[in-house]
Amino acid sequence: MHLVIGTTNRDKGRELAELLAPHGFTVRTLQDVDDPLDVEETGDSFAANARLKASEQARHLGCWVLADDSGLEADALDGAPGIYSARFSGDNATNQSNNAKLLDELSEVPANKRGAHYACHVAVADPTGEIRAESSGICRGRIRTEPAGSNGFGYDPLFEIIEMHRTFGELGSRVKSALSHRARAMRAIVPKLVTLATKGDWKAATEKQ
Repeated sequence: MHLVIGTTNRDKGRELAELLAPHGFTVRTLQDVDDPLDVEETGDSFAANARLKASEQARHLGCWVLADDSGLEADALDGAPGIYSARFSGDNATNQSNNAKLLDELSEVPANKRGAHYACHVAVADPTGEIRAESSGICRGRIRTEPAGSNGFGYDPLFEIIEMHRTFGELGSRVKSALSHRARAMRAIVPKLVTLATKGDWKAATEKQ
């Protein structure tokens, strides 16, 4: 049972492969396939973008595809930056410029109002592009007034896990892989994929190609 994960990041592929390997799945990333599609994220939510990326890539490649979309939502900003997390500070955004904009937007917000969460939605499409499984995950925390730690990416140096008094930038990849929004969404999708496989849906949809 072959599954392509809609990312060029092999670390993400390895993470999912470890979860699915005991169930007989083989996982590849877009770096492992010929002529992957560059899907434009035109959805109005994490769920819409994940479905779009999974469905279009699956039809293009003719195989099962898993895609996710994720970002940061700050309570005091009514959920911003949300789906615009990667380009919060403009078309030429960098991690540094996005973090600077977030700090500026929250500059007058007190510590007890700086709650936020990372959100992730995962969608899986069969070779025809039909969405067959979905899951989501969140990780709550708050936004620091200045960055701390050099691990991770994006808003990780600003995103503090309150119970640990540390940012994702300080905690490192091992802790993040256990607590993160994406890890929770991926763990939630595994039993759904296993169900599709054991019911015969996986094989049936693959053989139609």
